[in-house]
Amino acid sequence: MTAHPISETVASLMPRAKAELAELVAFQSVADPAQFPKSECEAAANWVADALRAEDFQDVALLDTPDGTQSVYGFLPGPAGAPTVLLYAHYDVQPPLDESAWLSPPFELTERDGRWFGRGAADCKGGFIMHLLALRALKENGGVPVSVKVIAEGSEEQGTGGLERYAEAHPDLLAADTIVIGDTGNFRVGLPTVTATLRGMTMLRVTLDTLEGNLHSGQFGGAAPDALAAMIHLLASLRAEDGTTTVDGLVTDADWEGLQYPEAEFRTDAKVLDGVELIGTGTVADRIWARPAVTVIGIDCPPVVGATPSLQATARAQVSLRVPPGQDAAEATQLLTAHLKAHTPWGARVAVEQVGQGQPFRADISSPAYTSMAQAMETAYPGEKMQSSGMGGSIPLCNTLATLYPEAEILLIGLSEPEAQIHAVNESVSPEELERLSVAEALFLRNYAESKGA
Repeated sequence: MTAHPISETVASLMPRAKAELAELVAFQSVADPAQFPKSECEAAANWVADALRAEDFQDVALLDTPDGTQSVYGFLPGPAGAPTVLLYAHYDVQPPLDESAWLSPPFELTERDGRWFGRGAADCKGGFIMHLLALRALKENGGVPVSVKVIAEGSEEQGTGGLERYAEAHPDLLAADTIVIGDTGNFRVGLPTVTATLRGMTMLRVTLDTLEGNLHSGQFGGAAPDALAAMIHLLASLRAEDGTTTVDGLVTDADWEGLQYPEAEFRTDAKVLDGVELIGTGTVADRIWARPAVTVIGIDCPPVVGATPSLQATARAQVSLRVPPGQDAAEATQLLTAHLKAHTPWGARVAVEQVGQGQPFRADISSPAYTSMAQAMETAYPGEKMQSSGMGGSIPLCNTLATLYPEAEILLIGLSEPEAQIHAVNESVSPEELERLSVAEALFLRNYAESKGA
């Protein structure tokens, strides 16, 4: 890294950043009280609020959002006439999944092989620390040249829409000239990347009932309809033989124009086992950025250990559908719901419940703020130019902000590059990436202020 004063300052702040990230990762802030105590999220929210107060933020508040969670807000006034930039991150995290598969405790930040491991280290507690680092570096080098709003969401991973609804009810709160969403990531470590598109999502829970109660499979099997078998049959209808998503009426053949994702690199990043084929058709970029993708993320069924020879009377599954830009998530929800009902076999009783939804997003990467970010990234990543890519994940708040503030520019950056393994076991963050992106964000804020004449 070059000897830019901002770079030097961020480098000196990295030990403190690691200690703070360790404190934040320690909160088991999964925004689902059925899995972890709500008090863990509340404690994490208070930690974030205290961190903002320590940086002289005003109007720091824990916002009670309609989904029962809290988002944290703060405002740091800048020079008179300066533009306002909103910095976003979320402090809630995905559940750790199989804790026995973690090489170190999921809620204990652990350094290993040059990376920091822990749930939320990259997605997105590290994003909040990135914002702090950028602001601290500016304070030590002439001051923060813009007014800054920070919003740290408390339920992004659950897709329950609390902050979206709150923002719609309080439209002035998050108003800004430019918005930096710190929840995406570089295409790979060392390659500065802004995210041009996000797939939206819809989440449905489907329940099948076939019998009044479980039956002995020897006595009734072969004629009595088994709800679990019906569910397997139904879920299989969501994919073609090659793995392509097949939801009746849903367009699945769009193409991606832009940065491509070589198949060999994708296989390595996704840790696909030797001999196992990728699914779908088209380029990898087509499949993960431009086309819908269905995933069965959970099934209620008897575990193998302790299983009895029984026909199941009831089966339940949760289905996630990623929706690419150009398609409407509400329409996709209707199509998926209709598909599930139409393909339910044997006259089984079917109930479909929507449990989450978010619209896809497309950024305007030709906007002036992106020029400021490109210049900042070239300084933070010597010898590299800013790239743009898609992202298969969803950030539902993006479209809400774009609708509320149509004149605002929205940039998406973050720490979730492929090695981070977000949402999986052994999630980690690259400290070098945290350092460089913090430098880039600080320089962006300075460049952006200068471009606005502030």
